Amino acid sequence: MTSSITRRPLTPRQVDLLGRLEQLVLAEGFAHFTLDDLAARLHCSKSTLYALAASKEQLAVRVVGRYFKGAAERIEQRVSEIGDVRARVGTYLAGAAEELRRASAQFIADVSAFAPTRSTYERNARAAAERIRSFIQEGVREGVFREVHATLIAEMAGLLIEGIQTGVLTRRAGVTDAEAFTALGELLLDGLRRERSQA
Repeated sequence: MTSSITRRPLTPRQVDLLGRLEQLVLAEGFAHFTLDDLAARLHCSKSTLYALAASKEQLAVRVVGRYFKGAAERIEQRVSEIGDVRARVGTYLAGAAEELRRASAQFIADVSAFAPTRSTYERNARAAAERIRSFIQEGVREGVFREVHATLIAEMAGLLIEGIQTGVLTRRAGVTDAEAFTALGELLLDGLRRERSQA
């Protein structure tokens, strides 16, 4: 984003407001709301919202970015505490499932339908694929995973993650996001496991 205006640090009240706005948007989406609606639901003035963003669309972009950034940080915190690369893959995907459980189908649909938020969403999916690729490469180096084309496997996993996040895959399979991420973890780990020779 290019801007000649430096964004001022948020006040504690603005941080609280953004947090409440994120919860509302995650639960109900954002496309159908007007700024008047949001101000009424959050018990604040429109000018308070304008202090966060110049329009409803820019406010949506800010809130969606906040959600994905926070989710990524929470998942990375969980992964950083685990040494075994196989457990890191499982924990990463379980964390993604947990974060997505906070998001309603309407939120995901609105994010996908609006180009600026869809761009944020796509960057998130690419980052997830990159993390999985790094886990695979590490596992191969350690001899835990068999030799594979790490980038290809990661991109395939990324497409599945995208299918889960958009709801396409889960609707077709009739499963929840959490079940889909669990299955993806099992698929990856079973497919990557190096068979150990019997002594």
